[in-house]
Amino acid sequence: MVATPHFKSFERQTEQLRAIAHPVRLAILNLLHRQAPLTVTNIHEALSIEQATASHHLKILRQAGILRPRRDGRYAYYELTSDAMGEILELLENS
Repeated sequence: MVATPHFKSFERQTEQLRAIAHPVRLAILNLLHRQAPLTVTNIHEALSIEQATASHHLKILRQAGILRPRRDGRYAYYELTSDAMGEILELLENS
């Protein structure tokens, strides 16, 4: 495939789709869509996963630009970067 400027514009969206293409990450996004902002502790307890697992998946989502952390003292609160991701989640749920 030739990397034309037209296709190059989709690289960021492709990376974001890859990042959400995991059941744990989808669960995290769904949780944040409904209850944000949350800490890693809130997330790992709500989903009954290890804290290290939650941190790993949060890092992937953050690097893809889907989540943003907000520091408050020693805690980082995570939330979605845009309402568009919430809309995507709702579309996935209703499909």
